[in-house]
Amino acid sequence: MTVTSWTNDFVALLVIIDPVGLVPIFLSLTIGMTKADRQQTALIASCISFAIIAVFVLGGTEVLAAMGISLDAFRVAGGILLFYIAFEMIFGKAPERRAKTAEIAVSRDHIRNIAAFPLAMPLIAGPGTLSASILMATKHSGFSGLLISMIIVAVAVFICYFFMLLATPIERLIGDTGRSIVAKLFGILLSAMAVQFVAGGLRALLFS
Repeated sequence: MTVTSWTNDFVALLVIIDPVGLVPIFLSLTIGMTKADRQQTALIASCISFAIIAVFVLGGTEVLAAMGISLDAFRVAGGILLFYIAFEMIFGKAPERRAKTAEIAVSRDHIRNIAAFPLAMPLIAGPGTLSASILMATKHSGFSGLLISMIIVAVAVFICYFFMLLATPIERLIGDTGRSIVAKLFGILLSAMAVQFVAGGLRALLFS
């Protein structure tokens, strides 16, 4: 395979993950956390998502086949989860509840829970990302192909981690009102993405 082919795979994976779009969602999910807590959440989410994607690169088709799950069914499930997240971003928190959140100490369990769901999955290691990683692995066979695929995944996840680390200065820049507006806006966009996932998966399931 040529360098162009690998570059295309990397760009496709990065576009699907969308590190820039992850920032406002990360801000909304980590309201009330300190800078250190957010850094820890970003690190845990990155490690978990890399592990999940790596599993699918190494044997994604076998994993799904063993469980009797198709990629299209996985896409529908991921879309439903994304829609739930979007609903919470738009309607889930009343102003008084949002104000109290900043006063609540963030526990380690809370950090791990948010890092695992929804950050690591389905936001970073979502159905689109996993599908793309499986396709990339099948295109590039052999040890060298597998190694480069893993490097591409690692770089993409690291870029996500870097953007999540930028969340705190971004929050200082836009303020509470800006964060609320951005959260609602991206909640609407995320809900549209979720509907697209579900629609695409249902279409494939019904007409395959």
